[in-house]
Amino acid sequence: MRNFSNVQRIVIKLGTNILAPNGLPNEERIQCIARDVAQLRERGTNPILVSSGAIGFGVQALNMEGRPKKVALRQAAAAVGQPLLMDCWRRALQNHGISAAQILLSRESFDDRKAFLNLRNAVESLLALGTVPILNENDSVSTAEIGDVFGDNDSLSAHVASKLDAGLLILLTDIDAMYDSDPRSNPQARPLRVVEEITESIRSAAGSAGSSLGTGGMVTKVAAVEVAARAGCRTILADGRIQGVLTRLYDGEELGTLFLAGKRMGARNRWILGARPRGTISVDDGALSALARRKSLLPKGIIAVEGQFDVGDVVSIGTQYRALVSMGSEEIRRVQGKHTREIESILGKGRREEVIRAEDIVPLPPSSC
Repeated sequence: MRNFSNVQRIVIKLGTNILAPNGLPNEERIQCIARDVAQLRERGTNPILVSSGAIGFGVQALNMEGRPKKVALRQAAAAVGQPLLMDCWRRALQNHGISAAQILLSRESFDDRKAFLNLRNAVESLLALGTVPILNENDSVSTAEIGDVFGDNDSLSAHVASKLDAGLLILLTDIDAMYDSDPRSNPQARPLRVVEEITESIRSAAGSAGSSLGTGGMVTKVAAVEVAARAGCRTILADGRIQGVLTRLYDGEELGTLFLAGKRMGARNRWILGARPRGTISVDDGALSALARRKSLLPKGIIAVEGQFDVGDVVSIGTQYRALVSMGSEEIRRVQGKHTREIESILGKGRREEVIRAEDIVPLPPSSC
């Protein structure tokens, strides 16, 4: 289970508590991680970093007292801290003859199919040139208020691992493993060395937690594991403060918690499932029954349409499916409840009868419903 010799692409997420514990940038730790990254590259892997810490670096540079609560101040801290963080990475990797490449992302980078393909091509080119891509959410412009955020780098790293076909996702944090209950309140809590699948008991054990400067807790890491597992990607949660942690994990040392991969889903279906829906289509029981039999969605079964979206956007079908629409929202509203023979007279000749084709409909996993 801990044989990673065939893994060529590794996504490594580094939490704020690793790179800037208590808001104080730890350049020595970045140097140690960079040395591990260089050794992984020497073994034939392509590491991709997802680096937290920009706000923590900015908080320290601006002499703030802890992570600011106001969005504008968090954005300001990120804007100041991001170049400081990247300069640390640049210098650390340069010591090993490696160039660093910064990529700042938002949800739109993954939701829009063309933007995502451009991102994937850019990362592939950077890896081919021998650089180490360092990704982060664009915190200086992304806000939860406008819905254009991942919200934490656990989620971002999982989407990167899933959509860029990584074989292993490593989440480095300030805890040594996942436990069967909260070790802070239960001294009898036991570390889990291998988790075969995410069950309700695992989700319950995750609870909710986070640091004053970070945004993620165990619950976000479990959600990240589920995203990666659908891509056939294993995940390890480990303590990033351990010397040589990356090479030791790659060599199979039993550190942290290993989460096994699930059944690999096709790349296109993963993109549909991971994209943020632009709207929601509500359907009747007959349509739901047809969808369960892997049939297309026809206008007759639609009872309501929420949101504004275009052809090729991703939408939700109730709480059970994500799908790629063949009609825009206004067209669907015009034909909802109509028989397929009426489509031509309403929308014109040559138009599809299906609102959504069967091959463009992906069932949501239970945890997403």
